[in-house]
Amino acid sequence: MMFKFKEQEPSNSHKQNYYPQYHKKNKIASYKKFFIINNSLNIMKRVDKKNTIYLFRHGQTRFNRDGMFTGWTDSRITKKGKEDAKIAAERLKKKKFQVAIHTRLSRSKETLNIVMKGHSECTLVLEDDRMIERNYGRLNRLMHWGVVRKFGTKKYDEWHRSWDIKPPKGESFADVEVRVRDFIKDLKKFVKKNNVNVAISAHGNSIRLFRKIMEGASRKEAISWFIPYDGVLEYKI
Repeated sequence: MMFKFKEQEPSNSHKQNYYPQYHKKNKIASYKKFFIINNSLNIMKRVDKKNTIYLFRHGQTRFNRDGMFTGWTDSRITKKGKEDAKIAAERLKKKKFQVAIHTRLSRSKETLNIVMKGHSECTLVLEDDRMIERNYGRLNRLMHWGVVRKFGTKKYDEWHRSWDIKPPKGESFADVEVRVRDFIKDLKKFVKKNNVNVAISAHGNSIRLFRKIMEGASRKEAISWFIPYDGVLEYKI
């Protein structure tokens, strides 16, 4: 199985720790390649019996604020979103992680950049879109109330919160669970073999499915959860 991580340059004060990219642009690297590189760069210095995953949602975006379906649309975080990220950063202030992961969307990257300040121990930043937000397809960029008015409450509820009904050209929760489960499988191998803690800047619905899998929750529970913008989840591996 390919480990779909793409190396990124750490921002600001972390640039001196940047590892030159060894892959071609827009190509994904395999898990084995990352394992070899991490060994050669000697980042495996921790001796804890268990490693920790720190998982948090991006800060509020304009689309979140205005009640729009965001999905894969690239919406930047708001002023409040930056404050959300600072709260998450404060929660992680005394934590240590050597690797950080974001998706291709700017809200994930912006939030991680804020969290990363003060974490010079983090020497590898990766990109993995298996943790990207749920794709709402043709609903992306539409107002929630507009969808209700045009299609009715029943159809809105089916598209928004049913388990296996997809919005037009979009993903269901069941679809998102498949890619998140694949991500977790590779992440566990990566963490154990490299002996690192990992911070992940992700999205509401990918976090929802990550929680479901890691906590053994039901579909009903997962659908009912609200994922806060400033919270941090911790999982021991």
